[in-house]
Amino acid sequence: MTGVFAYFIVAWVFLLVALMAIGGFFMFRKFLKRLPKEDGKSTLDWEEYYVNRTRHMWGKKELNLLEELVSPVPELFRDIARQKIAGKIGELALEKKRKKITQDILIEGYIIATPKRDHKFLKKKLNEKQIDMQPYADLFEVDKVSSPEHKKTTRSPL
Repeated sequence: MTGVFAYFIVAWVFLLVALMAIGGFFMFRKFLKRLPKEDGKSTLDWEEYYVNRTRHMWGKKELNLLEELVSPVPELFRDIARQKIAGKIGELALEKKRKKITQDILIEGYIIATPKRDHKFLKKKLNEKQIDMQPYADLFEVDKVSSPEHKKTTRSPL
C-alpha cells in the first residue's frame, strides 16, 4: 500500500512541476511582449494601437473570415492569436492607407502575422473557401515574421 502511495506522490510532484513550468513559460513570453522597445511601446501596445485605430474599418464579412481563419488555434490561445493577427492586419491597412479592411489585406496580414509552420492550416482553409492563393504565393514562400526587413517597419508615434 505504501509503495503505491509513494509512486502516486512522486507522479503528482512531477505533474505539478511540469504544469508550473508550462505556465511559467507562457507567462514569461507574455512578460517579454510587455517590455518596452526602443520607441517606448511594447509589442502588445502596438497591437492594441493598430486594432483600436482600425476597429471602424472592419466589416462583418471580414470579421467572420478572421474568426474562421483562427478557428484551428486552440481555444485557450485564440484570443491572443486574434489580437496579434488583427494588429498586423490593421498595421498593413494603415500603411497602405486603406479606408476599409478587405479580404486581400486580411489574408496578407494573416500570412505575415503567423509563423511559417501554421501556413498549411491557412492554405487548407483558403482552399475550403475557394479563395485563390496565387496572389499570396510570394508571402507563403518567405517567412515575414523573422525577416529583417519586416522587423524594421516604421511605426507612427502615438
